[in-house]
Order: sequence, then structure tokens, then C-alpha cells
Amino acid sequence: MPSLPTSSLAGTLLRHGAVTLTACLLITAALTAAGKGPWDVNLVYSLAIGLISWLTIDLARLRWRQSEEIPWPRGLRGPFIVVLGIALGFGFGSLIGQSYIRVLRPELQQAAPPSMLFPMAITIATSILMSWGFYVVGKARHLQMQAEQAQRQAAEARLGLLQAQLEPHMLFNTLANLRVLIGSDPQRATHMLDHLIAYLRATLSGSRSGTHSLQAEFALLADYLALMQIRMGPRLSFALDLPESLSQLPVPPLLLQPLVENSIRHGLEPQLAGGHIQVQARQMGENLQLSVSDNGCGIDQDMSTSPTTEGSRFGLEQIRERLSTRYGQVATLELRAASAGGTLATIQFPLNPASP
Repeated sequence: MPSLPTSSLAGTLLRHGAVTLTACLLITAALTAAGKGPWDVNLVYSLAIGLISWLTIDLARLRWRQSEEIPWPRGLRGPFIVVLGIALGFGFGSLIGQSYIRVLRPELQQAAPPSMLFPMAITIATSILMSWGFYVVGKARHLQMQAEQAQRQAAEARLGLLQAQLEPHMLFNTLANLRVLIGSDPQRATHMLDHLIAYLRATLSGSRSGTHSLQAEFALLADYLALMQIRMGPRLSFALDLPESLSQLPVPPLLLQPLVENSIRHGLEPQLAGGHIQVQARQMGENLQLSVSDNGCGIDQDMSTSPTTEGSRFGLEQIRERLSTRYGQVATLELRAASAGGTLATIQFPLNPASP
């Protein structure tokens, strides 16, 4: 038999029990208002019959359910346990009601025995309607879980595709730089190739998992910036600022690398003196803020929404799509001029986002 988590099983039984109790009270009020007997007798009969029927049906359908996702038996077992619940509920519930009259309301024993047709009809109708309602709600919940799972799988597939597009983009740019160095400075080209191999080896595990720690993301940035330092020499300096408390937070791989690449291409390389890049991670309330700033010559103000450079357009669009796919509308990417000159790119999303 499939096993459900204890908390889930208890929660389901409590919800169904509360609905059954409410139905029993409504039936008691209706019978009393129709003059079908004293309220206390109606209450005992209703509760005894209703609760026994509910427990029989609910426990039996959980015992013989198809799977953890479909909590109802397959084939004729479903109708059978409903009939069984009705029979046991009416039989034992009637005995409890009669015992109540005999012990606590003996004066009613002298009255003519009431017809059992009406209580039987109520028991049958109520049990069938409530069982059908529980079945429909359970099926709807199962379909909703399937739809959510399909959405998560589609989101994961989309993230994989976006990342697969992004990594070759970075690789092609690096190989183009490497080709230039092979002719002009073979020793620096060798060092650059060594760093590139280490960088690609480190990205392999992250690309397979879909996420890695923020510490691993900063380590990849360190490798990438080391590659760029070989090409630019003293014209490039950088600082990485990651608080220890944030180091193990999961983030998509290569989330910050396109922003660092944009800072180098559009901010520092055009300057004769080069410049400095700083990457920071900060907790802002319930959000994680990642920033990449430089003191370069800056970029066009419309770069954040409609960049004219193909590489920049590609990198920024991929970041926005990856953020939207994984975090939804709560994630943001802003690109603006820094107060001290240069460019500041900021990514922000919840520290504990819901599953996509």
C-alpha cells in the first residue's frame, strides 16, 4: 500500500471530518425544524450515522487508493466502499441512537417507532454526495499538482536552453581573444588557455545542476576576471565582496558573468587606462541584491532596454529571461550610470523564492 506523509493524511481526515460534522449539524437542524423528533435524538442519530459512514469510507479509500496522487480505489472498489460506509453507518448509528433513547430518553420508547425510510434516504443521499464531492476535490487537486509539475519541468527546460545559449557566447568571445594572443604573446596565451580550461571545468557541474552556490558563482567570476587580466594586464583590477552568511545561497550559474563582460567591453576597454570592477552581494530585507559596478566610460542610457551592441543585447536579454523564468516578476535587473562615473548593474530577487 502506498504511504502518505502523516501530516498530509491527518490534514485530509480533519478536513473531511469537519465537513461531515457540519453536514450532520445541518441535517439535525432540518429534521428538528420538520418535526421529525427531539433535537437531541436527531443530533445523536445524525452524528452516529454520519461519522461512522465517513470514517468507513475515508479510511477504506485511503487503504485501497490507486496511488499517493490519486486517493481513491480503482474500478468497483470505489462504489463498494461507499455502499459499505452507508450500511455500517446506518446500522451501527441506528443502534447508538436506540441506545441513547433507551438510557437517556426512556419516555420516547412508548411512542410509535418512526419510519426508517426518511433517515435511510438522507443517509444514502448525503453519503453519496459527500463522497462524490471529496472525489472531485481530490481529483482537481491531483490535476493541479500535475499542471504545476509540468510548469516546473517546462521552466527547468527553458533555463537549460537559455544557459546553453549563454555559455557558447562567453566561450566564443574568449577564444577570439585567445586567437589574438597566440600570435602576439604565446606565453600569455598559454596562461589564458590554462585559466580557460579551469573555468570550463568549474562550470560543468553548475550547468548540469541548474543552480549552484553564490560562493561558486563568485569563484567563476574570479576565474573569468583572471582570464581578462591576462589579456588586459594592469589596465584591469577587480574586487569581489561576498559575505560569508550569503555564500551558500543557490543562484543560476553564470548569472553575473555577462554583466562583468559588459563592464569590460563597454566601460573599461575603451579607456586607455582601463579601470576597476567591483562585484558585491548584499542582503536587502527579504531580498538578495547582486551588483556589478565599474569606473569606466559608461554605456548608453538606453543599453538596459534596447542596446545597440549585439553581445550586450544577448547577455542582458538572457539574464532577464532566466530571472523571469526562475523567480517571476519579483526579480529585477537594473542598469544605470554610477554616481562616481561608470556603470552600475543591479540584480535583485527574494532570498527564499517559491518553486517555479
